[in-house]
Amino acid sequence: MSREKITMPQLGESVTEGTISAWLIKVGDHVNKYDPIAEVMTDKVNAEVPSSFAGVIKELSADEGDTVAVGDLICYIEAEGAETKDTTAQEKEEVITENKEKNTPEEESMKKRYSPAVLRMAQENAIDLNDVTGSGRGGRITRKDLEKIISSGEMLNDSQVRPVTNTDIDQSASRKTNHTAGKDLQTGDIEIPVKGIRKVIAENMVKSKQEIPHAWMTVEVDVTNLVKYRSTVKDSFKTNEGYGLTYFAFFVKAVAQALKEYPQLNSMWAGNKIVQKRAINLSIAVAKENELFVPVIKNADEKTIKAIARDIHELATKARNGKLTSEDMQGGTFTVNNTGSFGSISSMGVINHPQAAILQVESIVKRPVIIDEMFAARDMVNLSLSLDHRILDGLVCGRFLSRLKEILENMNDNTINLY
Repeated sequence: MSREKITMPQLGESVTEGTISAWLIKVGDHVNKYDPIAEVMTDKVNAEVPSSFAGVIKELSADEGDTVAVGDLICYIEAEGAETKDTTAQEKEEVITENKEKNTPEEESMKKRYSPAVLRMAQENAIDLNDVTGSGRGGRITRKDLEKIISSGEMLNDSQVRPVTNTDIDQSASRKTNHTAGKDLQTGDIEIPVKGIRKVIAENMVKSKQEIPHAWMTVEVDVTNLVKYRSTVKDSFKTNEGYGLTYFAFFVKAVAQALKEYPQLNSMWAGNKIVQKRAINLSIAVAKENELFVPVIKNADEKTIKAIARDIHELATKARNGKLTSEDMQGGTFTVNNTGSFGSISSMGVINHPQAAILQVESIVKRPVIIDEMFAARDMVNLSLSLDHRILDGLVCGRFLSRLKEILENMNDNTINLY
């Protein structure tokens, strides 16, 4: 047997870290190769981490709620089937070696080897790493060390003074709020730890707002004919297909068509260049109790309304049952958010980084509208677009929304093809 490391795997494109939401094993448990050992959350997906070996779990190197960078250690396992020296002797040798190295230059240099996750966290929270005592091997600073400092609300001391930016001011104010919050607690107040999916969402929203210069546009659309059409077919559709025909499926189809004509909105920011995506893969927001997931309808422009309605139904069902896979969550190029399901009539979405835009489909409501110099009750909906002003400007976005409005207002018995 040999003592082997199991590390945080890559759970999706552009995923750099994962949060351990639950251990499925404990020290001393025997597992087979590929058995799930932990549930992990990323900004893309919830997934189970399989064991890379068959053997006995010897040590858990991260706690539930810890965020671990891809490639970093999560646990040790005494693996079966390998011819190596006695594990106990090996562990003793590691301790002796570690003690010998403690005062060597190589050991001292470990303190300066910061992971990308540690560097980013330090930068985002204005922490001077020279003043942090690391708990990792050789005094290396880990994410746990920085999270402890952040959660404690410790402020910068005089030795850490440096040029101050607007970002520093915002972050310092945030830390001060966290530091004083404990003093403001009163009887009956409840402290809710920010962890799991809420922590992932918070980090992504901060990243989006800090990096993307948001701008907004809204148009009002008359969908009276669409409402009439759906009301005549929804019952028979559900009977025949086994799932509902929602308004959202029509909006997703219309967005996919408009994106094909205005591909600039189907783009991503990539440092010194803009990447205009060929595939139109629409991210949609799906809720499960207090958790929010953003699965993807792939190649939406090539699908019928029926196929889109089926995808929406299947992805929502998988989200509610905790069955979404990394494949379900990857590849989104533009986000459509059904805020109307909550009765919202106007909102400004935060862009799903690194996409160029997000569209909020608001609630359909009856409003008095003047037609041929007369008032008429019409079914109206607001479409609110948030855009990345580095990639897009008002001209192209205005044209996109105008075309989307035209497509929706012309959906009727004669133009809609469900199949």
